[in-house]
Amino acid sequence: MATNTPRPRGRPRRFDPDQAVATAQRLFHARGYDAVSVADLTEALGINPPSFYAAFGSKAGLYARILARYAEAGAIPLAEILRPDRPVAECLATLLEAAARYYAADPEAAGCLVLEGTRCNDPEARGAACATNLAAEEVIRRYIAARHPAEAERLADFVCTTMAGLSAKSRSGHGLDRLLATARLAGQSLSQALPG
Repeated sequence: MATNTPRPRGRPRRFDPDQAVATAQRLFHARGYDAVSVADLTEALGINPPSFYAAFGSKAGLYARILARYAEAGAIPLAEILRPDRPVAECLATLLEAAARYYAADPEAAGCLVLEGTRCNDPEARGAACATNLAAEEVIRRYIAARHPAEAERLADFVCTTMAGLSAKSRSGHGLDRLLATARLAGQSLSQALPG
């Protein structure tokens, strides 16, 4: 005896939120937050606007999820680079060179997703990017302060400003060779500031 089990209507759900976040991250990184519309996102994700808002709340809500994902698995690994068993200046120089490499790794998505987001027009998205950036800056400042407390503010500002400049120059077309040359020059300055 056959039973008539009703089939669900419409297409089966194939929307993967984690994959959607990865796809959107690529879009935001390549174009910048302000240049990506909700229509761009729904098209890239293959969903309609109501599904987009149900999944993410808003464009800024999606961006906040992207920043959290980026901080966990895409950003420069500060803990691996800023090691307590190596000289501070050496680690900071390594950090700047790593930044140059990260920012130039993909010409279609150059620069730092977080740093570029700190300049976007949307206050909510900008606030999320600024909070993420400030957390990274604090890691750098604390690392320096652990051994050179009197120099921590000044050198953290120098390193973070250099990283912001590297990101901006990468977005404007500087390739890896030029970015590394700048990072290495900054590294020499750090060696002079923290000899030994």
